[in-house]
Amino acid sequence: MPPIDTSTAQLLLWALIGYGLGSVPYGMIVAKVMGLGNLRQIGSGNIGATNVLRTGNKAAAAVTLLFDAGKGAVAVLLARAFAGEDAAQLAALAAFVGHCYPVWLRFRGGKGVATFLGLWLALAWPVGIACCLTWLAAAAVTRISSMGALMAAASSTIWAVFLGYGTTFLLGVILTVMIYWRHRANIARIRAGTEPRIGRS
Repeated sequence: MPPIDTSTAQLLLWALIGYGLGSVPYGMIVAKVMGLGNLRQIGSGNIGATNVLRTGNKAAAAVTLLFDAGKGAVAVLLARAFAGEDAAQLAALAAFVGHCYPVWLRFRGGKGVATFLGLWLALAWPVGIACCLTWLAAAAVTRISSMGALMAAASSTIWAVFLGYGTTFLLGVILTVMIYWRHRANIARIRAGTEPRIGRS
């Protein structure tokens, strides 16, 4: 059996590290620590910051948002520092997959919006800022959180090319497809006019 290429082994290692970081369910942890109950039995049952906000605890939602974004950013920054840009992009994807499909929760995770924004801020900060502003603008206009997420995802590859980060284009496409897949129920409700608006249950 031929020896494993060290560069390939290194990429696999950072994929595992990225997945491990991304799979930490901070929403569940924050809700438990702050005595907010089981997120699976609240609102949409999602483990992300939007559902944490439905408990009425804005501080808990802010902490969850920060931690979920942070784990994506940390995965990228660590991989880049120790193994370079290819490892950083792979760790970014793995962290996103980890959030959406965490082994600890039987692969039933969140929708990945905060992690998506966090990894973009670390991977290419101008793109990350543009995506955050796109989310804010779309959410402000429509008053629908999921619409902000969908618009931010859809614009990410456009921003990446426009701002000179074309090497992230493939990663951006994969992340966008995954965001839309994770939001397929939201998309159906948006079409039906039944998607909850910000500030309402």
